[in-house]
Amino acid sequence: MKIKDIVNRDIVNLTNCEHEPIHIPGSIQPHGFMIALGKEDFKINFCSANSHEFIELSHEQLLGKEFKAVFGDLADGILQEYIRSFASTNTSILKLNLQGQPFQCTLHLSGDNYVLEAEPDTNSVKDITDVYNQTASFLSYMNNTSTLQELCQLIAQGTRDITGYDRVMVYRFDKEYNGEVFAEACADNIEPFLGLHYPHTDIPVQARELYLKNLLRLIVDINYKPVPIFTIDDGTDKNLDLSLSILRSTSPIHVEYLQNMGVGATMTISLIHRGRLWGLIACHHYSYKNLTPEIRLASQLQGQFITSQIDVRQSNEEYDLARRTNIALEKLNSSELPPLIESFKIISVNPELLKLCNATGVSLLISGQVFKNGLSPSDENVRILSELLRDYSNDSTFYTDKLINFVGDLKELCENISGVIYHSLGNNNSIIWYRPETLSEVHWAGNPDKAIVKDSKGLHPRNSFNLWKQIIKCRSNEWLQPELNAAANYAHALQKQISMLLLSQEEEKYRNLNETLKEANAELENINWISTHDLQEPLRKIQLISSKLMYSEHEEQIPQNVMDSLKRMNVSADRMQTLLVDILKYTRIKNSEDSFEPVSLNEIVNEIADEAREAFHEKNGTITASSLPTVYGVPFLIKQLFSNIILNSLKYSDEARNPQIVISASDKPVKNAASKNRLSYAVSFTDNGIGFEPQYADSIFNIFTRLHSVSEYKGSGVGLALCKKIMQTHGGNITATGTPGEGSTFTLYFPVGPSE
Repeated sequence: MKIKDIVNRDIVNLTNCEHEPIHIPGSIQPHGFMIALGKEDFKINFCSANSHEFIELSHEQLLGKEFKAVFGDLADGILQEYIRSFASTNTSILKLNLQGQPFQCTLHLSGDNYVLEAEPDTNSVKDITDVYNQTASFLSYMNNTSTLQELCQLIAQGTRDITGYDRVMVYRFDKEYNGEVFAEACADNIEPFLGLHYPHTDIPVQARELYLKNLLRLIVDINYKPVPIFTIDDGTDKNLDLSLSILRSTSPIHVEYLQNMGVGATMTISLIHRGRLWGLIACHHYSYKNLTPEIRLASQLQGQFITSQIDVRQSNEEYDLARRTNIALEKLNSSELPPLIESFKIISVNPELLKLCNATGVSLLISGQVFKNGLSPSDENVRILSELLRDYSNDSTFYTDKLINFVGDLKELCENISGVIYHSLGNNNSIIWYRPETLSEVHWAGNPDKAIVKDSKGLHPRNSFNLWKQIIKCRSNEWLQPELNAAANYAHALQKQISMLLLSQEEEKYRNLNETLKEANAELENINWISTHDLQEPLRKIQLISSKLMYSEHEEQIPQNVMDSLKRMNVSADRMQTLLVDILKYTRIKNSEDSFEPVSLNEIVNEIADEAREAFHEKNGTITASSLPTVYGVPFLIKQLFSNIILNSLKYSDEARNPQIVISASDKPVKNAASKNRLSYAVSFTDNGIGFEPQYADSIFNIFTRLHSVSEYKGSGVGLALCKKIMQTHGGNITATGTPGEGSTFTLYFPVGPSE
């Protein structure tokens, strides 16, 4: 049988440590041994080269053999039962007797293989007793902590008490995975690391991914020699994913990193919060150190204490902040201000507006005006900044603690300002809260820009961990979630207030315009009435004088050309008289319902037909009307309306045929689009007159509009305009259709019930 090792020998030749395949090193640490069993047949497919040091069977003797054949029925039965009962949770310690030796084992599934890792069983009852006592003591103290930092400090001390490591740190990541030693418990004779920061490059991406999968990692001796893993050489490439392994060999780069720190042994416990690597419990010892499985589980429990309490402790801290911001929000929302633009000046200087999100300045941009308080840019820069941030905003909101990253070349916008919360208030209105630059000093464990060093032998971690101080500029304090929530809530309320203000302004503007229009109309109607009334007097004199001259006893003495001029003057005066009367009627129509009453349209038609009997007789015309509705209106106006339309049909009749006028109404009320789909009675007047071109269907209702010359058809051009105004007065409208040489149809739409 031919065998081969699966050691990954390309690791030291990598040019980028973030690509190092740390999950498939092909080797393990030497304080235990490992075998991998086929999931279906339980044959040993992989075996570490040090098996003979623990069970006196070499890897050559084990590979290809069934587990049961090598270790017996008892061990096989225990393993099978463990797989059925505990392997899915991996929380119970698996104890096996292999070749007469007691081992404490871990088991996990990797692809098609069960990976069994075995370490000698120390059978330390004292460890179990100590763990129980220390954990019980820890739980009693845990309830006395109020903040997350206090809890983490207690965890660090408790973990050190349980494990005996020289240093235990609770390591917290920021958004970019730079780490901070958030809490620490260490021996008196070593230098503390509390407060030091470590760059994200110290723990590359693939290492962080492994921390999410495998919650506990152990290095017993930093100077260990990796033990290769062997498999049967069947001509195929084989790898064994050791992501969940407790014995997995560690990255040479990480080993060198720890050696440069002087560390001899480590244990790392993942702290996972809401699916994200929140931090680590990192334990350092400055010599060889191993832990029993019981102590490892107890240490892992410490990490679970932290992750279970992160929300609780952060919630306590956030609750106090939220309580204070909510008080400010309630005070702002409870202040009643009139819907005037000046109210925003009062709002901007209210100190509660700054307390709302612990800002040092605020600006409001409302209808082009800037209102501000505290630390804020100039008015012009507020306008520029508002427009710039609107482009960055998502759902009308944007915030940052590093404004300089978003202003491009407009650095003057960041003068004295580094943090902003922006909210759009619609219609180019906005509110912006400001925070100043907060200079901060970050203490790094060595130069963060030199975390990885490359030489002719490959990549190496830095070898200096001396204190490196960095001054952080152009950055404000970070906006916390309760502050962002309070700002969003107030911006929402403020947007409503602005909408009310704009609505009030529009109402006031239209109210003023309406009053001005009423005054202008009243004045215009008065002028029209006076003008038409006063013009009639000189016209009557002209008509009187011309008539006297034309019909006097000296008529025969008047030259013919003078007599013709007098006749033309008299005809013009008559036409002017008719026009003035029509204009006077037009201006007297009021938009009022004071005299509205039910009006029978059939009675109106009968009255007009009776009065116009001679006109119909002269042209041999007929008028017929079906059953017409009763509508609400002013009787004399509706009569004038019908009279104008009927007499128009007679006037514009075709000489080649007798005029016929048919008046009809819809069976049921119809929706009238011109009156917001209000139900209306549709009354149509159809004649067989000369008709008109369709393009004039709207313009014929304009005052003084005529489609024919005065010599062809007499008239003032006011009649149909008068009809339109009467219909508008009644809340309805009038339409017209026509075909040249065939006739016209005029349709009136009367609202059902009194006009609203």
